Amino acid sequence: MNIQIEAHNMKLAAPKLAATSADDRNKALLMIADALSKNKEEIFAANNEDMEAATSEGLAQSILKRLKFNDQKLSDAIAGIRQLVELPDPTGKVLLKRELDEGLVLTRVSVPIGVIGVIFEARPDALVQIASLCIKSGNCAILKGGKETARTNKVLFNIIKESVIEAGLPKECLLQAELHNEIDELLACDQDVDLLIPRGSNKFVRHIMDNTKIPVMGHSSGICHIYVDDKADLEAAIPVIIDAKIQYPAACNAVETILVNRKIAGGFLPKLAKAFTDNSVKIRGTGEVCDILSNIADVEIMGEDDFATEYNDLIVSIKLVDNVQEAADHINRFGSHHTDCIFTTEDKVSDYFMQMVDSAGVYCNCSTRFADGYRYGFGAEVGISTGKLHARGPVGLEGLVTYKYKLIGNGHTVGDYASGRKSFHHKDIDF
Repeated sequence: MNIQIEAHNMKLAAPKLAATSADDRNKALLMIADALSKNKEEIFAANNEDMEAATSEGLAQSILKRLKFNDQKLSDAIAGIRQLVELPDPTGKVLLKRELDEGLVLTRVSVPIGVIGVIFEARPDALVQIASLCIKSGNCAILKGGKETARTNKVLFNIIKESVIEAGLPKECLLQAELHNEIDELLACDQDVDLLIPRGSNKFVRHIMDNTKIPVMGHSSGICHIYVDDKADLEAAIPVIIDAKIQYPAACNAVETILVNRKIAGGFLPKLAKAFTDNSVKIRGTGEVCDILSNIADVEIMGEDDFATEYNDLIVSIKLVDNVQEAADHINRFGSHHTDCIFTTEDKVSDYFMQMVDSAGVYCNCSTRFADGYRYGFGAEVGISTGKLHARGPVGLEGLVTYKYKLIGNGHTVGDYASGRKSFHHKDIDF
């Protein structure tokens, strides 16, 4: 398969997909949901083969957890599709309507981005989410999953593609890239691919950004923090911290660093350490953290620069700080601008944290694991963006559209306005 030829054909088909009705695209989504349910045994059989191969190769437990595609993940994926169907069409929305002069009307309308290339890690559910979001938003998609999930992804893609074609959408709207060298081919498609969304390691995302002219949206790492203030409800904080660490440690929104106010460290850290130990979480900390926990838990001492570490595993960093200002400074220095949380009962402290921490998601008194398109009601997500242009945080339907300007006149010429014979009056029109 020649990716560049396929991408060019997809670019030509993109306006046809964009012109389909919301009903047509919702019909395709419902057919995908039904087909996934009907063919689940084939999906699980392929996933078992991927799991066996990954296990024999000695892949890390964090990767195996992402790779596993069971009844629960399939149910969640189908629920996400059905939630998408219920969401309003993000395309064709009038965003602005203005009469520039009599008979000369400007309208700004939301439209799909066009052709999106998504390169994602070893998560079969990501393929379902991404394909569904692109279909709903009227975007063509080139999908490249990790080699660890090759068998599962192939089965899932074939089910989705067949459903889309059966629903009457353009057959060129979805393409699966399966070979590693096809990534480099995709990166060279800057004339036909409008946006790239990479999901993977910091090194991988940086490679994508450095080797393409195509705009790239995404995040390179998920170094998330929870700061426990001296005015926090400490009993409530511990189960939330444990949830943020162990509920899915391989996820980019799992907490990696706990910052604790020094005023409460002596009483709070032993309780937190016990909770971590009871849940098989390895603790790393600064020298003063080690001193406090010396007779309570095993703690690996760490240096300041080690805090720029994403574990994606049952490991956590702990550091003491004097106040919320120091906590915010630490997060802005070592964080990845993904999702960070404060535990406090003081509104002023919370307000400071949420204003000063420069992250896509800033939380108070809840788990960082809520940073997710499905949990936000976006109908899943294509990824999480830590950038500040176009889309930020979990990228759902609204992040997959742009807009165009439509101007309708009646023989109007610029010369009349340049000469002063006519003038603009710029009247906004209700819509």
